[in-house]
Amino acid sequence: MSAGSVSKLDLVLSLKGKAVLNLELKRHLAPKTVGGVIRSIPVEGNAHMMGTSVAYVDTTIKTGGEKLRTQFKKGDVGFLAANGSICFFIDDVPVIKPMTLIGKIASNVEELRNVKPGDIFSITQAGT
Repeated sequence: MSAGSVSKLDLVLSLKGKAVLNLELKRHLAPKTVGGVIRSIPVEGNAHMMGTSVAYVDTTIKTGGEKLRTQFKKGDVGFLAANGSICFFIDDVPVIKPMTLIGKIASNVEELRNVKPGDIFSITQAGT
């Protein structure tokens, strides 16, 4: 947890061997979902792409959707309850399956354009 806020949680998204991005999860956006993600940290898995606008990692997190939406902006972090994926938005994009907004990418969002199938995403708490 970040020292200054109980509502904002600082995490690190590593693209093994390529890049490090700072993530901010915001508990007030979806308390149950963000809590489930935080309890599952560290998360590691293969990177996947939905077209060229969304990178994601599958997880074993089981939680329902909260405050579902279908419009996301560049830098948003979403959670797709249907398969437990954490999604990172590279561009402003509408999605077909409604997702829960859980936070944002605070740095280096453009690095996600370099994701290739088989790359490994790792999500850890900042400062560990």
